[in-house]
Amino acid sequence: MPNSLNRCLQDDHGGDQNMAHMKHVNNLVKLRSLFKNLKYVPEPIQGYVVPSDDAHQSEYLAECDKRRAFISGFTGSAGTAVITETQACLWTDGRYFLQATKQMDDNWTLMKEGIPTTPTQGAWLSKALPAGSRVGVDPKLISYSAWKPLQTQLEAAGHSLVPVATNLIDLIWNDRPAPPKGTVEPLPLVYTGKTSKTKVEEVRTMLAEKGATLLVVTALDEVAWLLNLRGSDIAYNPVFFSYALVTMHSVHLFMDECKLTPSVRQHFNQEDLCITIHPYEKIQDVLTEQISEQEGKIWISAGASYALTSLIPDKKRVSEATPIALMKAIKNNVEIQGMINAHIRDAAALCCYFAWLEKEVVKGTVSEVSGASRLEEFRREQENFVGPSFETISSSGPNGAIIHYTPSPESDRLLTVDELYLCDSGGQYKDGTTDVTRTIHFGTPTQFEKECFTRVFKGQFFMGTSVFPTKIKGNCLDTLARKYLWDVGLDYLHGTGHGIGSFLNVHEGPMGISWRIYPEDPGLQEGMFLSNEPGFYEDGKFGIRLENICRIVPANVPYKFKDHKFLTFETVTLVPIQTKMLVREMLTDKEVAYLNDYHKQCREKVGPLLKKMGHHEAWEWLCRETEPIV
Repeated sequence: MPNSLNRCLQDDHGGDQNMAHMKHVNNLVKLRSLFKNLKYVPEPIQGYVVPSDDAHQSEYLAECDKRRAFISGFTGSAGTAVITETQACLWTDGRYFLQATKQMDDNWTLMKEGIPTTPTQGAWLSKALPAGSRVGVDPKLISYSAWKPLQTQLEAAGHSLVPVATNLIDLIWNDRPAPPKGTVEPLPLVYTGKTSKTKVEEVRTMLAEKGATLLVVTALDEVAWLLNLRGSDIAYNPVFFSYALVTMHSVHLFMDECKLTPSVRQHFNQEDLCITIHPYEKIQDVLTEQISEQEGKIWISAGASYALTSLIPDKKRVSEATPIALMKAIKNNVEIQGMINAHIRDAAALCCYFAWLEKEVVKGTVSEVSGASRLEEFRREQENFVGPSFETISSSGPNGAIIHYTPSPESDRLLTVDELYLCDSGGQYKDGTTDVTRTIHFGTPTQFEKECFTRVFKGQFFMGTSVFPTKIKGNCLDTLARKYLWDVGLDYLHGTGHGIGSFLNVHEGPMGISWRIYPEDPGLQEGMFLSNEPGFYEDGKFGIRLENICRIVPANVPYKFKDHKFLTFETVTLVPIQTKMLVREMLTDKEVAYLNDYHKQCREKVGPLLKKMGHHEAWEWLCRETEPIV
């Protein structure tokens, strides 16, 4: 590139950065100007909290709800912005440290959650604010479980946390996108395995056991699962904006009526649910009415918004994970078979993709973005495919170290034979949701890369073959996946496993496997599906992650301890693990036997589909990649 042209491009890039810097400065100035505007705040405030959440405490958001991204520039799925009159800070976890550093300008300070020296938001605010300060937050966008500890910390320091009903970000976000208006469709019984009427009746049985007569359903995937409906209001997540109230005799559904298709109305009539449709915005009004009418207790998740939870008197409230959360997490037989089938088809698409990459990368024409697009094309060939389950993490070389990296025209890099390629992707199928990560090298990896890869594989094997008592918390298994990294002073800054939906959200609670404690974790139980995804990331150089989805099944154990039932994992992901990345001398005979058996299953279960679809090159690639190691 000529030096003069290179300088022009650098100048333009610098100009773009300056414009972005000024935009964030102006937005902060505008936001702070509202701190004392009594038209919007009941009394002046000295700080404002901007959570990541929408009104349903969703992980993934519609464009209109990305308020924290608007004010800070950071687009990751987890994080909280805190703005005072003089400072702006953002808290996020280890998945996003690099991304946040790249995306935020010098108006912002990154607060690294999980690092022992990082203060909590409440502790930081308690010291940073003048005496007697008031901190505002939109009560619809913060969960009750997040509100209470923040309120306690602030009050202990002489400050107060106050609800601000008018969202201050919305007042300065002039081009905020309109709320989505996607249609809603019923999901047939052949995929759900249970009618919505049966699900509602089971919910009522559990309400009675708690002495409750009303369930408040605020999580979008819980509403969708309960009523056997799917929508498209949030990209990659087949959900729709809604609330539901379930009483012992009726169901109240709150949603934009324009989204109701004739098939949904017919579905409700056939199910005989005695369902009443209300405008989405009427949830607080109707809930208030129902609270006064109900003699029993009222059940609402502790993860629901402070705005709704605070309407329910403490003595009437059951505040824990809803019965739907556990019902949804424990798949029925139809959902289990659907998940297994979806992963076979998804594996076929990935085999086609990796076989294609093996030929094309050497030409120097495949980039992160174009590769992700080609992968989606292969998935679209598969039966029941609806769309990706999240934005594909297609990352080459140093971009692989950005744990939740999203390829874009600005960051796009070519895939080469000289660097590791990390691909984390998934599909939404009518019969299941997939999420799989493979890390591969198209040339000759370094010895350190191979050692790290081997240690990640050993951790995945160790946890994936573990036997554990039923209902043990997932937190107890997290160490197993990290052991071989910890042995040499390495680690990774994300959890090891998350639940996954059945044609629903790719991240699903209430259980999980992490160094963090999941407060509503009911314990691991038969029929749940979770990811097993240890990794290692060398900042600025490469990233390694191996992710399988596993089904929890009964373990075959020789002894019986009291009445305890023991469980284990059964891997349903069927994509080969690149054996040339493994250091054979570091593997035990048991690990080799496991990998050879796993690769045999990949070949036997995925191979016939590849041959049936005429993907002979992918079939040949699968055969090569699943050759036994000795």
